[in-house]
Amino acid sequence: MTTRINTGLSTDQLLDTALSLSREKGWESLSLLEIAHSLHVPMTDIYRLIQQKDDLAEYLFDRADRQMLAETAQQNFQHASRQGRLQLLITAWLDTLAPYRPIVRQMLCYKLEPGHIHLQVLGLLRISRTVQWMLHAAAMKDTGLRRIAEEIILTNLYLAAFSYWLFQAPDDARMQRFLTNLLWHYR
Repeated sequence: MTTRINTGLSTDQLLDTALSLSREKGWESLSLLEIAHSLHVPMTDIYRLIQQKDDLAEYLFDRADRQMLAETAQQNFQHASRQGRLQLLITAWLDTLAPYRPIVRQMLCYKLEPGHIHLQVLGLLRISRTVQWMLHAAAMKDTGLRRIAEEIILTNLYLAAFSYWLFQAPDDARMQRFLTNLLWHYR
């Protein structure tokens, strides 16, 4: 969901500007003041949309979540196996982030700095939220201990796929083979 304030500035415009500037100078060097100057808006307009720079990373991951969920409307998704649905969901999520892979790495390094424990806690919540959406989108309906086990396994699969994507810099075919092999063990 894109948030708008009375100046017409949206979270999508804010995020797109931040990503563009980050390509030039890196995530850590990016300042909110530079974003405001680039958008020709006062800092108060930025403040109405975000409380901290890391909110922009969350907006990017929200965008990936939305794209992942949009995959459920595709006809091939409806007829796919559970493993096939998960592969389509994870692929859609990663494809949304693909143009920003170096920036995503920088965002995660920023979150993992020792002084950013508050961002690390939010990162754990982000992982949980994305996995919950995956479970719902893939129509996984187990309950009780089976649901708990399924959630733990899916979290590990998701993190393995994300880590491979982040650090191996695979091409699409290698990523799909990795996902297929990873999900083959998931029954």
